[in-house]
Amino acid sequence: MSATLVFVVLFITLLLFVWGRIRHDLVAMLSLFSLVLLGEIQGSEAFLGFAHPAVVTVAAVLIIGKGLEYSGLVDWLGQWVMKASDRFLIHIFLLCLIVAIASAFINNVGALAIMMPVAVILARKHGYSPSLLLMPIAFASLLGGMTTLIGTPPNIIIATFRADETGEAFGMFDFSPVGILLTAIGLAFICLIGWKFLPKRISPDSASELFKIDEYITEVLVVEKSTIIGSVIMDLETNDDADIKLLGIVRNNQRLHAPGRFEKILLGDILILETDTNDLKSFLKETNTELVADKRFRFDAEGSEKITIMEGVIMADSTLLGRTASGVRMRSRYGINLLAVARKDKKITRRIDHVIFQTGDVLLLQGRDDVITGTMATIGILPLAHRNLNLNYKTQIPLSVGIFFIAILLVITNVLPVQIAFSMAAVAMVLSGVLPIKELYTSIDWPVIALLGAMIPVGVALETSGGAEMIASLILMAGQNFPPWLILAILLVITMGLSDVINNAATVVLMAPIAMGVASGMSHSFDPYLMAVAIGGSCAFLTPIGHQSNTLVMGPGGYKFTDYWKMGLPLEVIIVVFGVPLIMFFWPF
Repeated sequence: MSATLVFVVLFITLLLFVWGRIRHDLVAMLSLFSLVLLGEIQGSEAFLGFAHPAVVTVAAVLIIGKGLEYSGLVDWLGQWVMKASDRFLIHIFLLCLIVAIASAFINNVGALAIMMPVAVILARKHGYSPSLLLMPIAFASLLGGMTTLIGTPPNIIIATFRADETGEAFGMFDFSPVGILLTAIGLAFICLIGWKFLPKRISPDSASELFKIDEYITEVLVVEKSTIIGSVIMDLETNDDADIKLLGIVRNNQRLHAPGRFEKILLGDILILETDTNDLKSFLKETNTELVADKRFRFDAEGSEKITIMEGVIMADSTLLGRTASGVRMRSRYGINLLAVARKDKKITRRIDHVIFQTGDVLLLQGRDDVITGTMATIGILPLAHRNLNLNYKTQIPLSVGIFFIAILLVITNVLPVQIAFSMAAVAMVLSGVLPIKELYTSIDWPVIALLGAMIPVGVALETSGGAEMIASLILMAGQNFPPWLILAILLVITMGLSDVINNAATVVLMAPIAMGVASGMSHSFDPYLMAVAIGGSCAFLTPIGHQSNTLVMGPGGYKFTDYWKMGLPLEVIIVVFGVPLIMFFWPF
C-alpha cells in the first residue's frame, strides 16, 4: 500500500512537471506535502532534505561560479574568441569548447549566459544566423557539466547516494574519464555535423533590423487645437480606442526619455510614439495633433545621443517572469521603454505592455546608455550585446582561480568534505572582494535549491516504501534474458527520456534508488548504474523544457520546439552508443 501511494503521488508529480504550468520547485513541494499528509514521510523529517550535503554543495558551487564570472575569466576568453578567426568552424569549436570547460566548474547556465552575447555578435558580424551557434553552445554546456562532481547538480546528488549506500562518495574527478570522452565525442559531432541540422534563419545586422521597430515609431506635434494639452501621459496609454505607447517627449529641443505617468503634455511638445498606421490615424483624429514632417526630432534633440536600444533575453531567475510590462511599470520604475518582444520565432510589437513574460523571451529595450545595462542585470535580463571586461580582471582572475583551486585541492586530498570546502570557498570569494556581497544570495538559484530540498525526501520515500525495488524488479524481469550492458543502456535511455521533460535534478533523485535496486538484483557494483543515471541526467537534448540552457537560447535563436530533436536525437544516440562501453570499461560490473 505504501508503494502504491508513493507511485500515485509521483505519477501526478511527473504529469505536473511535464505540464509546466506550475514551477518545478512548487511541484516538488506539493509532492513532499502530499507524502507527509499520507504518512509516507514523517513531519519531523520533511525538511531534512534542505540540510542534505548535496543541497549545500549546489548552493556553494553557484556562489563560486558567480565569483568566477565576476572575475572576468570567461569574458576574457570570449573577447579572445572574437579576435581569433573569421571562420565559422573555428568560431563554433572555440565557443563550444570554452562553454564546456567552464560548465565543468561553474553553473552551466551561467557559462552559457556569458558566451551567448559573444555568439550573437560573431554571427551578425560575419553574416550567418545566430541559430547555428546558440543551440550548439547550449548543448555544450550540458556536456561539460557531466565531467566533474560540481559540474551539475545531478552529479552531486549521485555522489551522495553512493555515500549513503557505500560510505564513500564519488570524488571530484571520478566523473571525468567517462564525462570528458563523451564530451569530446559530443562536441566533435556538434561542431562538424550537428549544426548542419539546424535551421539557417536570416541574421539581421542589428536589433533595429531584427524587430523593424522604426516602422512603428513616429513623432506628432501638439498644436493649439490639440485636445490633449494639459493631459497626463497616463491618460493617453489608458485609451482603449488606439494602441499608443509614448516613448518620450521633445520639449524645447530637450529630449525627455521615459517621462513619468503624471507628466503633463504642453503646447509645442513633440511626442515620440510607438504605434501602427491604423492606431496612429485614430490618435491624430481624436487628439487633433499633427504629424511631424520629414525631420526626426528624436535624433536631433539634446540628450538623444545618450539614448540607446539594447536586446536582452529573460533569464530563468528574472523578476519579470509571469508579469507584464505595465504590471512592473518598466518606464516609471526603471526608466526603460519596452519596444518589442520576440518569443520563439514570433515578433510581438502590438499590445506589448500586456504580454506575460516567459523565460527565453527576447526584449528590445530603450534607455539611457549609462543605466540600461545595470537595470537589465537588476531585473534578470541578459544583454545580447558585447559587455566591457571587468577593469580589475588582471588581479581578480588569479585570485578567484586560486580560491577555487585550493577548495578543489582540499576535496581531492580528503582534508575536507566537498560541502565544507566549497562553502568556505564561497565565503572567501566575498571576503576577497571578487564577488560583491550583494550578489552572495542573489547568485543562488533558489528554485533549484527548493526543488532539491523537497525531492530528496520524496526519493527516500520511493526507496523506503519498496517502490524503487518494485520498479527495479520489473526492469530485471522484463530484461531477464538481456545481457548486463543492455540493462545499463535501458537505464541510461529512461533517465535521458525523463530529463528531456522534467528537471534533471528531480530525474536523478527518482532514478538513483531504482539504479541501485537494479544493481542489487544483478549482484553488481552500484557504480556503473549510478554513472549511467548521472550521464542520462545531463543529456536533455530533445526539448527546450528539459534544461534552462535549452530554454535560454530558444528566443534569441528563433527555434521552434521541433528544432531541438533534429540535432538532439542523433546526439543522444551517440551518447548511448559510446557511453555504455565507456561506463563498463571505467566502472566494471
